[in-house]
Amino acid sequence: MKNNKILIGILGVTLGITSCKKDLDISNTNQPTPQSAQTETGVVSLAQGSIYRNGFYDLKYSDGVFGRFWAGATGFQEIMGDIIGAEAANSFMNQIGCPNKVTLDNGTVVLNPSAITTQYALLRAINVNAQQGSNPTYYEWAYMYNMITAANSVLAITANTTFTGSGAATKKATIQAWAYWWKGFAYARIGSIYYAGLIQNSGTTDASTNGNYVSKEAIIAESNANFDKAAAALDAATSTTDYSAILGSLIPSFLQKGKGGILTTAMWKRSINTMKARNILINNTVAAMTATQWNSILTLTNAGVTSSDLIFTGRTDANGDFLGTTVADKIQSSGSATGTYKLSERWVQEFRAGDKRKDNNVRTLTQVGIFNTDRGNVFNTRYSLTNGGSGLPGVITYSNTAAGANEITLASTYEENELMKAEALIRLGGQANIDNAVASINAVRVYQGAGLAPLGAGITQAAAAEELRSERRIGLAFKGLSFYDARRFEIIAPDKSRTGCVVLSATGVVNTNATINYGYLDYWDVPDNELAYNPAASGSAAIKNPK
Repeated sequence: MKNNKILIGILGVTLGITSCKKDLDISNTNQPTPQSAQTETGVVSLAQGSIYRNGFYDLKYSDGVFGRFWAGATGFQEIMGDIIGAEAANSFMNQIGCPNKVTLDNGTVVLNPSAITTQYALLRAINVNAQQGSNPTYYEWAYMYNMITAANSVLAITANTTFTGSGAATKKATIQAWAYWWKGFAYARIGSIYYAGLIQNSGTTDASTNGNYVSKEAIIAESNANFDKAAAALDAATSTTDYSAILGSLIPSFLQKGKGGILTTAMWKRSINTMKARNILINNTVAAMTATQWNSILTLTNAGVTSSDLIFTGRTDANGDFLGTTVADKIQSSGSATGTYKLSERWVQEFRAGDKRKDNNVRTLTQVGIFNTDRGNVFNTRYSLTNGGSGLPGVITYSNTAAGANEITLASTYEENELMKAEALIRLGGQANIDNAVASINAVRVYQGAGLAPLGAGITQAAAAEELRSERRIGLAFKGLSFYDARRFEIIAPDKSRTGCVVLSATGVVNTNATINYGYLDYWDVPDNELAYNPAASGSAAIKNPK
């Protein structure tokens, strides 16, 4: 076993450096390779192609039903966060989002219809190497370790590459910042969903075996360490001209529009701060958070992404280079039917009356979606997303299947930063803090064109916390964050429940005060796809969640 067994080698990464230099071009599957990339042009091409293709697109196993990383791996989390549902059984996607029990308004109890009666038991039963790509826990691990391995190769090659001109040091530093940033991103996702992970600092050219599994906390620490290295590299990028030229080559031209583009070093460092704040927030329950942690989040978000910053984005293109579809695009469909993913009734109920985001994006199906009762107990729905929105000016659009029209955010956003800031202020308490938090919530709603009357000063801490919870579900939907929130609010714990839920029964009855006991595992075990070939070495951290 070399490095992580389930990783694909980056030797298959493609970026035709003789073609359009700013767009991913996968026509030549042999160039560049790590061995051939030891030129300034070659290493830039490798750094672009290997991150986008290995981290978000190419994988040994894949499934066209749920899509690649942004529709698949993050889609699974949006299912568990009850933003969407699924009836399709591919990789057990319908069952990972099937609650243990639903109690309807009339007291009727609807249990998980699976023969494997809980999600805990399901995940343990199917987390075996023989399941191959049918193991839902495989995907995020594989994509993110692909990205880490690719970034490691970029760093190794960059160290031995001669860059030209007076800005040679800046060029090198920019590529290093790129690699460290994506390593930080990948470790953040690994440490935020798996109970343990591997710290991997070698590329595919290194034959060393690494079976030293470490705790999720150590993985998050590694994420932060890489973010800090990225910030240090940005400090070393002193030539604005050369920095912009290199970053402009690393980010494909079709992503340099809208909120995407060539970030200044200051913008990039603000994105780093927002990601570090996220690492704290989503990996602790609200009840366990300390004042010190809330203050750390406040410090980071005060220096985080602003409303005018450019950020890292994804966008479809005609070639489907790395973003063939997204979670939101898998929801929209014809007026009489749903798509692959079903829009959760619990998500739709979060909208406040008069929210233009609902008017612009949510449509009522002409035929109510009632699905097979042996596939789930909460995925029936009256709603779907409107493809391309309804055209309300200045209002966010969640789904657009037209090539190049659907922009998604890959990492830090202004909305997430502002809502983390708001939550820190609310939890720290004091009316002045709460009033400032309310101002941040209002700012996010204005930014997304919600058209809601602003929340006033003087509301209680509890009322502000509820507005914050709801706004995170609406304002951050389809970004792969909803499950983290359900976990830290302890909604998913087997002994907890969510009350006041809208649930559409199997007979089409609309329940408005149902209770859902989700019972979802908070952190997944290490995938057996890895362990079968790379067993834990002596002294490794626990690879299985004890819950």
